[in-house]
Amino acid sequence: MEALEDDIRAGKLNITDRLPAQRELAKVLDLNYATVSRAYSEAQRRGLIYSRVGQGTFICRPRNPQASQRSAGRVDMTMNLPPEPDDPQLDERLTRGLRALDGELRGLLRYQEFGGSDDARESGVRWLARRGLTLSAECVLVCPGAQTALLAVVGLLAKPGDVVLCEHLTYPGMRAVAAQLGVRLVGLPMDDEGVSAEALRRACLEHHPKALYSNPTFLNPTTHVISLARREALVAIARQHGIPIIEDDAYGVLPASTPAAFAQLAPELTFHVSGFAKFLGAGLRVAYLVAPDARRTSRLSTSLRALSVMASPLTVALATQWVNDGTAEAALLGVRAESVERQRIVSRVLASASYRTQPEAFHLWLALPAPWTRAAFASHLRGHNVHVAVSDAFSVAEPSPEAVRVCLGGAVSRAEITHALELIADALEHPASTSSAFF
Repeated sequence: MEALEDDIRAGKLNITDRLPAQRELAKVLDLNYATVSRAYSEAQRRGLIYSRVGQGTFICRPRNPQASQRSAGRVDMTMNLPPEPDDPQLDERLTRGLRALDGELRGLLRYQEFGGSDDARESGVRWLARRGLTLSAECVLVCPGAQTALLAVVGLLAKPGDVVLCEHLTYPGMRAVAAQLGVRLVGLPMDDEGVSAEALRRACLEHHPKALYSNPTFLNPTTHVISLARREALVAIARQHGIPIIEDDAYGVLPASTPAAFAQLAPELTFHVSGFAKFLGAGLRVAYLVAPDARRTSRLSTSLRALSVMASPLTVALATQWVNDGTAEAALLGVRAESVERQRIVSRVLASASYRTQPEAFHLWLALPAPWTRAAFASHLRGHNVHVAVSDAFSVAEPSPEAVRVCLGGAVSRAEITHALELIADALEHPASTSSAFF
């Protein structure tokens, strides 16, 4: 740091000179990548250098107030947001959809019938058809986000103290729903094909559960995809014991090819929830809910009306417009393509790491080698402005594995993702040197 500052003041390094890439400099100086990255971050904090994504790192005037305000970029890999494709044509399509609502604005600011207009439900039917579901409009409830739908479904099926089964590593939102309702989650072990069918059979006999909750495609956090054969085995057991299935199909449309949904295999048992958060944007709080029959659809409608009055007519109209004009399909294809590119970066940078992911997913599950613990690893990365989610957030029962979830989406660029993954790779390759300050 002192040498860098001295060279700037002596004129050996001039304003706008481009510095070497961090990995290149680490090799020349025989230092590990994390050390150089920390030095660059500190130099940026002091106002000696600044970075331009995709262009490099450059010299600026020492103590330049404007440059010192540019903190080293925080790469948040904790939230499982879809990547945002750099696609001006898609951006224009999204904007056109918003403009198309101009003439309807007054009506969209009024109370609407709960469950969505006929047009909104029909667009839901068309969208869900891509998952193999053949439905009529009256079977679809348009809800203010998947989380609200899950809260209503669990509240319908279980009372405080009742058991709901789920994967032993599960979506944190379901843990929050269970805590809110006083429901006990019991986790089931998984293998490469997903939830163990035999474990489900035993749990049905032991716990007499009120439902099985599953995130069967690109499970958050591990990216498991339950195979078709395993889905059929789980359905057979659920039928035998009369156990409803809550299918959280948040990522079901992301893969180009997906096993049949539970709602297709067992429509008489399944409450199917599917939203737009994982390919259009988490701020679009719209989801479709399909119940097994008209009676439970009516009960859910009553419950959801009490919880939220209605989904926002403005956001529902926007989602409906995007489904009808093909923008939702274009956004899905864009997110899928961008996820594939980011997974290629993962394959290259984390080639030696032990992780689970899928080619079209935008998160991965990273197993940590000894002596790393999940807390120390996350703390080490925070020191470099990289943030990941530790396994405790997803574990239904103790002990939590020494693992973290790493998300590849959000507003961060490929260059920022690459930089963050290189820091992760360096920490995995040099656990003793990089973690010594945390023990």
